Amino acid sequence: MALLNVNIDHIATIRQARQTDEPDPVWAAVQCELAGANGITVHLRQDRRHINDRDVHVLKETVACKFNLEMCLNESIVKIAEKVRPDQVTLVPENRAELTTEGGLDCVKFEKRLAAITKRMHKKDILVSTFILPNEKQILATAEAGCDAIELHTGQYANATKDSIIEKRLNELQDGRDIAMAAGLVVHAGHGLTYRNIRPVAKIEGLCEFNIGHSIISRAVLVGIREATEEMKLLIECP
Repeated sequence: MALLNVNIDHIATIRQARQTDEPDPVWAAVQCELAGANGITVHLRQDRRHINDRDVHVLKETVACKFNLEMCLNESIVKIAEKVRPDQVTLVPENRAELTTEGGLDCVKFEKRLAAITKRMHKKDILVSTFILPNEKQILATAEAGCDAIELHTGQYANATKDSIIEKRLNELQDGRDIAMAAGLVVHAGHGLTYRNIRPVAKIEGLCEFNIGHSIISRAVLVGIREATEEMKLLIECP
């Protein structure tokens, strides 16, 4: 059965809009766990536009389920991860001007750096995943670097509108899964997934974990974060 990790970055986005102390993402993490979330995901960006250092430290001390820290390859962020020791780090590309993470990490280009970071994380008993497009070269570079898992970028699927393109993107995800599993990697998925489009992806066997944030937080504004989490979890478990 696939697991649901809730990305709570945008709880912090609301807080930062007024530069105040509420809503606290730590509160949100508690509610998500009570609703049955299997993990909590946050992205500590270099510009600290939402999640900040305090959030990461407190979440590490309070999250009872899996704590997944998304981060770039920047050395200052890597050192924070070594100190905090989340259960998992997911390595992502990062552009200061982007609204959200764009595209997947270029593991071929940065394979040497990726391998070095993976070795450092493993010394701290931290699992390592990469956020990548379902591309064979990127998947194999991830495996070669010694990573434990990949998170397949589902953005191209989520943005597709024609049935033929949707089917093509789903097939790409399935092919990516096959390549990754053959290389010994655990396969996760995420980006752009919503209550409307999650079912076809959740039906793909072998995708064992989904990281979903914006859609859940958006629905939470209207129905509350516990209900929003419960609804998404049900769609993943019973597609």
